[in-house]
Amino acid sequence: MSDRLIYIDGVGEILFKHSSRARHLGISVRPFLGARVSIPIGMSYNSAVRLVAEKKGWIIQHLKKMREFEKQQTIFNEYSGYCTKHYKLELRKSDRKNISVRLSKGKINVTYPAELNTNTKEIQSAIRTGIERALKIEAKQYLPDKVKVLSAKFGFEYNKLTLKNIKSRWGSCSRNNNINLSIHLMRLPEHLIDYVILHELVHTVHHNHSARFWSKLDEIKNGAKNLDKELKKYRIAIY
Repeated sequence: MSDRLIYIDGVGEILFKHSSRARHLGISVRPFLGARVSIPIGMSYNSAVRLVAEKKGWIIQHLKKMREFEKQQTIFNEYSGYCTKHYKLELRKSDRKNISVRLSKGKINVTYPAELNTNTKEIQSAIRTGIERALKIEAKQYLPDKVKVLSAKFGFEYNKLTLKNIKSRWGSCSRNNNINLSIHLMRLPEHLIDYVILHELVHTVHHNHSARFWSKLDEIKNGAKNLDKELKKYRIAIY
């Protein structure tokens, strides 16, 4: 049985597909794929449409949420031209049945089956994996030396530096003066990388955001609060 795109009044086109795995009719709404219906073998398209129509309110509600989510997402494709500081993203179709991610000679090579669309969750996830691998390499090459230089220049002492794939904050400093930095710092312009590092170094002296903290930070990085506002314009994770 072939798949069918069927128009549902008030919703739009929905893909209906018979599935040997389906025991009951299933409705899913996924970003960039829209609404899809899995139909058990033996159920007619007419019966499936009637059941889906009864769930129209639920589908409309979730399609609205999905579209809001899509607006916030970065979608990578062959024409994105995305680059980290030292790597360029390259997507290639292949006769292979699996998706592969490999970093080589300044390129993030993502190879995927020719029958797949780059918008699929699997390919977008693979692309993000490749980008994060590149960011990790770049972070290890750049951030430790930058922290050493800035700490020596402004007279700060820290215990240990750790680089992680943190997606909730750019950096942190523990009570023991251990500094954690997100590899996603490498996506920022250099002056903001410096700002984040200095922000955490000042926390080795003032473990809070008191007036004394901001005064010290502004002393070594003029316009600190303006830089903090500029930093908030950037998303940490790659959405």
